[in-house]
Amino acid sequence: MRERGATREEVQLAMTRGEEFPAKKGRKGYRLNFPFNALWGGKQYATRQVVPIVAEDPAERVVVTVYVFYF
Repeated sequence: MRERGATREEVQLAMTRGEEFPAKKGRKGYRLNFPFNALWGGKQYATRQVVPIVAEDPAERVVVTVYVFYF
């Protein structure tokens, strides 16, 4: 998550306010765009999209991975 530039707060917001979509292996994905307007990898980007992939069962939700897209 940190290596890709996402914060814990962004992941939590994506899971509560983001668009839900089906992911592989019965998991769920959530996507949410955040204003960025900064440099990442030496390039300027206006938006950062945070996409946590979550395994859910009735007792708990586990974040399996987090994808981050810049555009």
